[in-house]
Amino acid sequence: MIQILIVEDEPLAVRKLVTLLAQLKTASQVVSVTDGIESTVNWLRTNPSPDLVLMDIELSDGQSFEIFQQVSIECPVVFTTSYDEFAVRSFQSNRFTYLLKPIKKDELERVLASLPDHNLPTITSTDIGELVEDLRKKSRKPEFRSQFLARQQQQLVSVDAADIRFFYAKEGVTYLYGRDRNRYIVDYSLDVLEESLEPQRFFRINDQFIVEIGAVSQIHAYLNGQLKLDLDSGGLVHDILVSRDRTRAFKAWIGR
Repeated sequence: MIQILIVEDEPLAVRKLVTLLAQLKTASQVVSVTDGIESTVNWLRTNPSPDLVLMDIELSDGQSFEIFQQVSIECPVVFTTSYDEFAVRSFQSNRFTYLLKPIKKDELERVLASLPDHNLPTITSTDIGELVEDLRKKSRKPEFRSQFLARQQQQLVSVDAADIRFFYAKEGVTYLYGRDRNRYIVDYSLDVLEESLEPQRFFRINDQFIVEIGAVSQIHAYLNGQLKLDLDSGGLVHDILVSRDRTRAFKAWIGR
């Protein structure tokens, strides 16, 4: 019988979780429910360690991460969260076990079934510190360039990102093709540009081209699962291929 402490401040969420636990093949018992940092720390200090803690992140008096700074939790902890995809990536990269709300029965069963094999590690305050720092970094909204300094003959021109159709590299030079159907030279590699452009609007289709979504006029099936693109380029380029390893990501990008 697995002894479980639930740390959750929403009564409805507690009832749903208790109901789910009762439906599982793996036998368990909820030994207590706490709803905040202070009540959880007090419970852990005055009671034997449970076998598992199911812990929500946003509690009535703060984030549950603070609990780990005040008390050592000797058993595995599984976070239950409604956090966005960026936060989930932090949990994955730091190898934390989590369950996304609404919690699914089969995923909860999998967690409980893994306990006897000791597949769920315990979490230290250092682990939490690394997670919080990672969450803080991922929560920052990335800043993408809105202007690019370009050259046309001997003249320097500032080109707005909204007026760019595509970038392409040829013989060591990077070119910008604009909505005005002019071609400019920019002093950035495609690798640098890829990091500074808004990914919803621009996509690196191969080693030579980054295209803006509005520049793609036609998409054709090609050999070996590749795609061939017609770009709105005023006849400058023809038959541009999407690299095979980028085809799936391109389809997701263009079809979202």
